Amino acid sequence: MADIARLAGVSTSTVSRALSHSPLVNQETRDRILDLARSLNYTINIGAQNLRLQQNRTVAVVIPIDQSSRQQLSDPFFLSMLGSLADALSEQGFDTLVSRVDADRVDAASAPFDGGRAIGVILIGQGRHHDQLNKMAARGVPFVVWGAQLPQQLYTTVGGDNVTGGRLATERLLAQGRRRIAFLGDTTLPEVEQRYRGHVQALAAHGIAPDPQLQVAVSFLPESGGQAVAELARRGVDYDAMFASSDLLAMKAIHAMRAQGRDVPADVAVVGYDDIELSGYFHPPLTTIGQPRDVAARALVDALLVLVDGRSAPSVKLPTELIARASA
Repeated sequence: MADIARLAGVSTSTVSRALSHSPLVNQETRDRILDLARSLNYTINIGAQNLRLQQNRTVAVVIPIDQSSRQQLSDPFFLSMLGSLADALSEQGFDTLVSRVDADRVDAASAPFDGGRAIGVILIGQGRHHDQLNKMAARGVPFVVWGAQLPQQLYTTVGGDNVTGGRLATERLLAQGRRRIAFLGDTTLPEVEQRYRGHVQALAAHGIAPDPQLQVAVSFLPESGGQAVAELARRGVDYDAMFASSDLLAMKAIHAMRAQGRDVPADVAVVGYDDIELSGYFHPPLTTIGQPRDVAARALVDALLVLVDGRSAPSVKLPTELIARASA
């Protein structure tokens, strides 16, 4: 503001009034100041303003969206987690600012904090750019991530025990005598990689080597479930069970298998992941791995407030559980 005042030949109070569109500043001076502000990429620091007024009670909840796969904010898991976070923040007296960023530029999630609009950031998902998140942490941005714990991690995560979840899903299928288990999911994503690791551990405990032909790398988009079933048919591989890394993938895969004349669970037993609300109403009701979203939301908020207070917050791994229903 002082730079703009010097360049415009006016006082900082005049600049402040012009940026607030006050009628006390004549139109010509106001336009000159606004043009200078734009040329200097000046933005009002809402956080500083709120701090002066002692009223900033806003937390940014940011969702990284994979632009290449056209993933939507309306994904049921995102919406469910968002609802739980809004409740947890409201309980603590905070407002929620919802934003989305390109998953390839996840470090842009710091913008609400950098611009002073929020006291900190909660990220729902870490994507593939662990390095960008480490850089955010290194420069002191207070943020917490719903995601997997990774080596050399400088930031705080809260997430489900994905390895155990993957193992529970596959053990359920193996216990029913299934041996040819297809796995659906993109293992370049940390959480999915851990679920796959648990899947492989369960197979190994039964003396079964993972078959690469049964692993189909697909995104979380619902239509990917049908694409995975088509890919398995193209490969000509036989399978009697399926572990999908999300419930929506599992549901769409079941629809696609029905179109091929296969019955679930008689021909193929299916387990999903996340226990979204729809999974209990699906036909057949979907066996899945549940994650404690309400507990997770409170843990994310608590950890962020510790970071905002200038203290360190340890990462938290929450238990996952098998929700047994008719699909397996």
